[in-house]
Amino acid sequence: MAKMNLRSSPAKDPKKDSPLKRQGSDCVSDAWITFPATPFLIGFTYPFPDLTQSFFTLTGLCYIQAMPMMWRVLYTLENIIEQEGVEIGVSELIRLYNIVSHGSYRFLFKDKPGQPHPILKTTNNDTHWRNQFFFVKRDSIPDGKDLPKK
Repeated sequence: MAKMNLRSSPAKDPKKDSPLKRQGSDCVSDAWITFPATPFLIGFTYPFPDLTQSFFTLTGLCYIQAMPMMWRVLYTLENIIEQEGVEIGVSELIRLYNIVSHGSYRFLFKDKPGQPHPILKTTNNDTHWRNQFFFVKRDSIPDGKDLPKK
């Protein structure tokens, strides 16, 4: 399997005293998991489809760490899989994108250098997306105890 590149860039407005910055993650509870509202607002349901769940399992990212653009790309690919019957897996995903830190432990997909963006209209800005999240008890959802904790 091809290796997925992870790169970091400095936060545009770092909060040095933020507890999340010190912890390095939003997923630190054994009892709760944090879900962003974005995937549910665009049409996802939980448990997430195979490609999406495989992506998070492979990378070890917590759902809340994925910026809205990442969720839109995954949702688009899941729709292509469902509607067109095309087999797309994580190996195809990593041929299209690198994962880049946007700072504050948030990540997005970056198209590979020298290649056009594979899925258009997924990079629009979302206002206040960081403030739209909710908590769910891990033991109340399928495989909740196995989801990333840090």
